[in-house]
Amino acid sequence: MLKKPMRLASLTLLVFTMLRAVPCLAEEKLSAAETSQIAEEAFVYGFPMVMNYAVFYEYFVDKAGAEYKAPPNQLYNTARVYTPKDTAVVTPNSDTPYSFVAMDLRAEPFVFCNPEIEKSRYFSVQLVDMYTYNYGYIGSRATGNVAGCHMVAGPSWKGEKPAGIGQVFRSETDFSLAIIRTQLFNPADIDNVKKIQAGYRALTLSKFQDKPSPAAAPEVAWPKIDKKLADADPFAYLNFVLTLCPPTGPAAVEVPMRNRFAKIGVEAGKPFSLDNFTPEQKAALETGMKSGVEKIKQTVGKLGKDVNGWRIAMNGFGDREAYGGDFALRAAAAMAGIYGNDAVEALYPLLSTDADGQKADTSINRYTLTFPAGQLPPVNAFWSVTMYDGKTQLLIENPINRYLINSPMLPNLKKNADGSLTLHIQKESPAKNLEANWLPAPDGPIYLVMRLYWPQESALKGIWTPPAIQRVK
Repeated sequence: MLKKPMRLASLTLLVFTMLRAVPCLAEEKLSAAETSQIAEEAFVYGFPMVMNYAVFYEYFVDKAGAEYKAPPNQLYNTARVYTPKDTAVVTPNSDTPYSFVAMDLRAEPFVFCNPEIEKSRYFSVQLVDMYTYNYGYIGSRATGNVAGCHMVAGPSWKGEKPAGIGQVFRSETDFSLAIIRTQLFNPADIDNVKKIQAGYRALTLSKFQDKPSPAAAPEVAWPKIDKKLADADPFAYLNFVLTLCPPTGPAAVEVPMRNRFAKIGVEAGKPFSLDNFTPEQKAALETGMKSGVEKIKQTVGKLGKDVNGWRIAMNGFGDREAYGGDFALRAAAAMAGIYGNDAVEALYPLLSTDADGQKADTSINRYTLTFPAGQLPPVNAFWSVTMYDGKTQLLIENPINRYLINSPMLPNLKKNADGSLTLHIQKESPAKNLEANWLPAPDGPIYLVMRLYWPQESALKGIWTPPAIQRVK
């Protein structure tokens, strides 16, 4: 899972305040109750889209920013795993070096090619649109590790599948992200990952076919993401993103809803003025925004099923059909960890409480997580347990530079006499002879994420469940 380009509180403020920038509502003759209700709906709908745009801007637009990767239509490889220095995105996966490409699909489709990859190594290409829908996958589970080329087409493309293309994926939005994960077995394996990344190709269809390029799409005036603009006119962000999300094809189902949003100025490309508010309108909008925030938070708390203190969501991420119009669920998924995979690709048990039903806090407690013999997470690829700071959901600095424990580390982990495996979760070393199994923790609340890549049916059906973490008495 990945997340926001600013701290969650800042992004929440950004989206919360955006509806304070709407034009005068008097001409619509909306009651305060209706204004608040529409504001709540629009807030919930727009939250993940604005969050996604903030990541998009920092990664692919802001060349002067610390998190900048590459311009649209250019593949970028991160030949390392994420560390505490990576703060643009929270709850980052630190198991697999990432590659990214932002695809501009307005003029023509885009092609992604992968080299042949050994069967023992997991890789995936997650396709995400500007709504934050996962609309397709390439990789070990979906298409196999054989060499191949697949195409992504935008909402306006009409044509037949070209020669040399495996599958054609359709994005509902004019821009889309491809998030590529390549498994790293251990630190010494990084050169092998680099060779695989060097074999990835991401290019326009015309370049793939060695044909003349079509006329370029117009330049985009990307709104800058910063605190001052967020305070001055934050609602413009959502209305800008809507210009990249035409309500055509499957998205046509949103037309009635978008017409309703337009009553309070939530409309693609619409300008805003802060000068036309009345105190009553501001109060009504603020009420709606507050209830929108609470609705998302409440939905986060209900994601999935609570098992042994872990929250396991089978339906937190997916495509438009998977969400079935549940925009609160889509927003909650983004708040919990944007860019999470579909459950069939990766399952994410999130720690909610310890075995005693208490929130885990390693400033005052030490914990253990024990997998009974023969009951390690059942996966076709690999599993991991990653530690984050409970306040920021970022990786933490620690004396051994270990941010997770995963299945490739099993040969170096110490099992108990009965064959079980115990992980020690605490801020200080559990003792030199136990450090192999130590997962360093922050001096405060923790946010623990278990990842099962390409989970087996026993995990997807709830036959296998993660064990509770136990407080060391």
